[in-house]
Amino acid sequence: MTAELRTFVDIDATPERVWEVITDVAAWPQWNLFIAGAEGEFVVGGRLSLDLQPLNALLRVRLRLTVLEVVPGRRLRFRLRLVRLGVPGLFNADHTLTVTTHDGGVRLWEAAQFRGLLVPLLTRSLNRDALPAFHATNAALKDRVEGRQPTRPK
Repeated sequence: MTAELRTFVDIDATPERVWEVITDVAAWPQWNLFIAGAEGEFVVGGRLSLDLQPLNALLRVRLRLTVLEVVPGRRLRFRLRLVRLGVPGLFNADHTLTVTTHDGGVRLWEAAQFRGLLVPLLTRSLNRDALPAFHATNAALKDRVEGRQPTRPK
């Protein structure tokens, strides 16, 4: 079973500037509302580690992504295995970020394809929770690229 979420954001900047910001993984916590720490580089076969903002004092989440594709200035694709539990194929997500020119600026497309046995159980949650998170991240990225300070939740 699969499900897909797609969003885009129009950014008043050059493709080079957008690419610079999205590939500067170490700086993601400065603008991404959901990331507390990040390390790694976008190199095919490489790994990125993302520490999410803590859900509470005891629960901290670290995500490990595998870089699948890098087309400089154009596209990034990476995979995240969200559920492991020793059983492959429960819930995976492939994310693709695509930079295109649009109306004198850039349109950044984000697509996430979710696959696995748990997708039917999580589809409603993906639409309710993940889609607004995508939009918030897009808005924060736009602010960062255009030189505005993102508004972080209190």
